[in-house]
Amino acid sequence: MPKLTKRFVDQLTVGEKDRIVFDSDVPGFGIRVMPSGRKSYVIQYRAGGRTRRMVIGSHNVLTAEEARSEARTRLAAVAKGADPAEAKALERRAPTISDLCERFLEEHVKVHCKPRTYETYEITVRLHIRPRLGSFKIADVRRKDVAELHHALRDTPYQANRVVATLHKAFNLAELWGLRDEGTNPCRLVPKFKEKPKERFLSFAELERLGETFGDALETGSESPFTIAAYQLLLLTGCRLREIQTLRWEYVTAFHLELPDSKTGARRIPLSGDARAVLDSLPRAPGNPYVIEGKLPNSHVTDLQNPWQRLRKAAGLEDVRIHDLRHTYASMAVMNGIDLLTVGKILGHSNYQTTQRYAHLADEAVQRAAGAVASKMANALRRPAKPPVALKLVR
Repeated sequence: MPKLTKRFVDQLTVGEKDRIVFDSDVPGFGIRVMPSGRKSYVIQYRAGGRTRRMVIGSHNVLTAEEARSEARTRLAAVAKGADPAEAKALERRAPTISDLCERFLEEHVKVHCKPRTYETYEITVRLHIRPRLGSFKIADVRRKDVAELHHALRDTPYQANRVVATLHKAFNLAELWGLRDEGTNPCRLVPKFKEKPKERFLSFAELERLGETFGDALETGSESPFTIAAYQLLLLTGCRLREIQTLRWEYVTAFHLELPDSKTGARRIPLSGDARAVLDSLPRAPGNPYVIEGKLPNSHVTDLQNPWQRLRKAAGLEDVRIHDLRHTYASMAVMNGIDLLTVGKILGHSNYQTTQRYAHLADEAVQRAAGAVASKMANALRRPAKPPVALKLVR
């Protein structure tokens, strides 16, 4: 066997079949010559009772001496029990972020979350995570990769933060599933963008304009009475859009909406007389279980966004979202003296911190209540005036 040098390898002729010429200096080190003319440095060894072969690099990339040095390192590892060819094959077959996202959606989100939550996660994965990190191996993702993705979405800070939160949960599960070393979640310490909460709610004057717009739409027939009723119920109950959109008649009782399932579980929502009047005004198609009927038989309305855009434009309220109707209910409740804990229960908040956003609106109600208490205390402490003392006449 000759010693492999650049001159010797360059002079090797191409045959009809692959062939390997081994080096005389390092046993197991050789050059593979393919019929295509490609020449690659390889090592060949035995591990686990089998002969294994591994490519070190191309002759056009490595010199013979560089390849020989690398071969010595790899073969020394073999002598200590390693199997570099198997390790490389395992790395090649290692799951990617795309694989992790698929398992995350199927084994975690679909099992533990609601269908609407699954849709939200799926959109986040499909539009933002897979295009950027999908081909990365799970073990190869670093904090800088997550930070770069987060920065790329800086124009939509809320979405950027949700993407990192989704990845954070997926990597926690990757550690649980043994796909990544514990304590190596690359989303840790990635600073979130500040999110400015949207607290838009309607004033009485704006509510009056909206009411007039509702009336005009019903009078002209430009919008369905079911669509108008949906917006009215959102304002009069503080419900979430989905809760009204999919409301069934069987959930409606004399004084409540009894929802068996919602974003935060089963909910019992107080039903005012005005909200009840809206419900009583709606026609009911035989066999349709939904309050807000759709165009198809036995269905509910599926699109409340486009009608809302038309109505808010007509009312001059183009910055108001449908969700702001829920904010309006909450703000009116707080400003009229209903405590935050009660408001949170009505709205179905699972976290008291969510209701705290309305705390500043309670200032006036708190001031009135404090004034009333102080007034009663002062009256109790005030010394009553003594009656005049009658003078006795001395005879």
